[in-house]
Amino acid sequence: MALDGLRARLDQMLADLSRTTDARSTAAGLFDALVEIKAAIAGLKDGLAATDRELAGERQHLEDSERRGTLAEQINDQETVELARIWVSKHRERVELLARKRAVQLDELTYAERQQAEMSEAYRSAKLGVPPTGETAVAGSLSPDAETERMGRVLDYQARQALVQEQLAQLKKKLGRQD
Repeated sequence: MALDGLRARLDQMLADLSRTTDARSTAAGLFDALVEIKAAIAGLKDGLAATDRELAGERQHLEDSERRGTLAEQINDQETVELARIWVSKHRERVELLARKRAVQLDELTYAERQQAEMSEAYRSAKLGVPPTGETAVAGSLSPDAETERMGRVLDYQARQALVQEQLAQLKKKLGRQD
């Protein structure tokens, strides 16, 4: 499927991002991944629309073949009846195939949209400097070293936040504010 190659690239990007501690580079990488997945979603929607058009045409051919067979039976034309049965069978098989294809495309689109939502959340967090968490943070399970590194980033972030709060309190005290 078209999404397999994209998913492999996104998994690699996310694995690379999990090794970086710079929030700016993480956000940039996630932005690139979001651009790619948005393009993939547009392609999936185009493919789904094409399948819908093809399915509608094939259903029309099926109806036409069935109608021709019925009309041929009414005038007792056995040769045309037999040909109509053959075509009805072929068109019915094609309609069933296209219906299955459409269902798979819908599943693939739903999956891609879910991935986009997860990446969007991770991107917003990265822009704010929040360490990545959840499924989009790391592709696969974390090794003990990676878990230790991730915890170190979380603690560094919390220490930076505490330092900012302390500096803010000192500035307020210096300026005589009681907010």
